[in-house]
Amino acid sequence: MQRESTIPFVGLPAAAMRGRNPIQMLKNAGVLIKGVLAARSLLRRERPAAILGTGGYVCVPLFVAAALERVPTLLYLPDIVPGWAGRVLARLATRIAVTFDDSKRYLPAHKVVETGYPVRGEVFNQDKAACRALFGLNDQLPVLLVYGGSRGARSINQAVAALLSDLLELAQVVHVCGRNGDETWLREAQAKLSPEQASRYHLYPYLHADAERSMSAAFGAADFALSRAGASTMAELPAAGIGSILVPLTMVKQEYNAAALADRGAAISIPDEAMLGSGEPTQGRLWRELSAVLSSPERLQTMAQRSASLAQPEAGARLASEWLALARGG
Repeated sequence: MQRESTIPFVGLPAAAMRGRNPIQMLKNAGVLIKGVLAARSLLRRERPAAILGTGGYVCVPLFVAAALERVPTLLYLPDIVPGWAGRVLARLATRIAVTFDDSKRYLPAHKVVETGYPVRGEVFNQDKAACRALFGLNDQLPVLLVYGGSRGARSINQAVAALLSDLLELAQVVHVCGRNGDETWLREAQAKLSPEQASRYHLYPYLHADAERSMSAAFGAADFALSRAGASTMAELPAAGIGSILVPLTMVKQEYNAAALADRGAAISIPDEAMLGSGEPTQGRLWRELSAVLSSPERLQTMAQRSASLAQPEAGARLASEWLALARGG
């Protein structure tokens, strides 16, 4: 069940500028000017002591207005490499919070503070046996968690389907495929498995945060993960203490997020196009890496330990502390 927020909401006009044709850019510039004027009016009415923004073009009017009104701003940029709007906002922000220090090279370093990425408290220090029981899993084989966000990741879903029979000889799989229509043909692939293999494959389009079988519980049940490399991945996998294979979306520079974990021994990064290769699925890099890790308890444990060493359970408190310090004039 989705809970309705009690925090007041005020919408401000905003529009993206990058990648637009000249006519659209002129129109969007007009929208941004309206947004700045509306934001100045809001700031004069509410008189905030400090502002927290999380990047994206929707924050631009507010941060411009805050600079004009001399209101201090804290910008949180969770990805290693900020997008175009994030770089613009970084010039306006009073202080910039990041997930890892790796981001400093892309930002005004004197403004940057590493806070980590806030993660739900229940992801940390879970009872693995209890989490596995929720999903009907056992301790006979390792558990692989596959996910790609609420909309899923089709290329990952397709790769898992191609490898499914071989994969289920090595692991139990909890597959959160996304609400994108892929569940139908993945169920068809499951129906072709032997009864024993099918019992090891647990497919869900989505796991709700407040349900018994939640994404947090799935993290708690897993020994290893296969996923995209969004910003939350850099925090949730270490919080759960599991290693991973990450398949980054290069169009949004996720390869830098993946590298932040891979360079520290907590993950393996595989380009989308290299997962299956051009021959048999089991000749692709994804199968080589998955089979090597899932068949080695020592590698699973080593990657899990290196991942857990990157966990930052105080990230939320650090971010709040930086914000309050600005509000107090610090």
